[in-house]
Amino acid sequence: MGAGAVGCYFGGMLARHGHEVTLIARPAHVAPITAGGLRLQTMHFDERVKLAASTEAAAVQGAHLVLFCVKSLDTESAGALMRPYLQPDVLVLCLQNGVDNSQRLRSVLPQHSVAAAVVYVATEMAGPGHVRHHGRGDLVIEPSRHSDAVAQAFMAAGVPTEVSPNVTGALWAKLILNCAYNAVSAITHLPYGKTVAGEGVRELMRDVVAECLAVAQAEGVQVAGDVHTAVNQLAGSMPSQFSSTAQDLARGKATEIDHLNGLIVRRGEALGIATPANRVLWALVKLLESRQG
Repeated sequence: MGAGAVGCYFGGMLARHGHEVTLIARPAHVAPITAGGLRLQTMHFDERVKLAASTEAAAVQGAHLVLFCVKSLDTESAGALMRPYLQPDVLVLCLQNGVDNSQRLRSVLPQHSVAAAVVYVATEMAGPGHVRHHGRGDLVIEPSRHSDAVAQAFMAAGVPTEVSPNVTGALWAKLILNCAYNAVSAITHLPYGKTVAGEGVRELMRDVVAECLAVAQAEGVQVAGDVHTAVNQLAGSMPSQFSSTAQDLARGKATEIDHLNGLIVRRGEALGIATPANRVLWALVKLLESRQG
């Protein structure tokens, strides 16, 4: 559901391994996928993958697993569109940026199983029905009665997957990566490798991370892993990647900045924690969004 770059990549990997997959996407992608399959161009292969595609939320009917990949700002509205068509035992797995999407979706789908997932993948839609993979491609998912089976299916399809009891901490770790990189890439319209080479950018990212960690600590979140090391290493692992925020701005679309740096600003205000670096990045991306309106 919401098959952009992330949904097309993971859906394509499952379909390539023999699972019955339907991509619910925009008409510009549905038409070429229906006609000739999804072009799945990864770091290891470039293939056409046959699967179904639809523009309608009703296509979730009969699904055992829904990969929920819409933008954070569309979480409630997309969940409501799906609700009449979901079967009772479905698992809805949130493959989204941000830290609160699964809770927001549960409020819309109280009768269904919803689980959070952390997505580590660099992808882009390189053209209609064409997803290009730039790096990584692994998942961390929240425990549920379906999680082990889902993880096994993903791993068999070539997607490294971990079931973790600290998905909240992993989601915050991913949020902090996004806060450090997404806005800078969007404002400059540069890929990660070039942004970190800019004078003062590493120091800016350090300030952003420190603010995020202060907010997380005040909220009682145990952030997973060594975030400072992860931020320092990300650009080297995917130097040519533009952030999803940069890709959204380039296409004239609304970004998720309110659910990234903007979330840190709001949570910081509520907790009495100053977040000036995050506030500047959030405000500048909002200005760029308004310029397109």
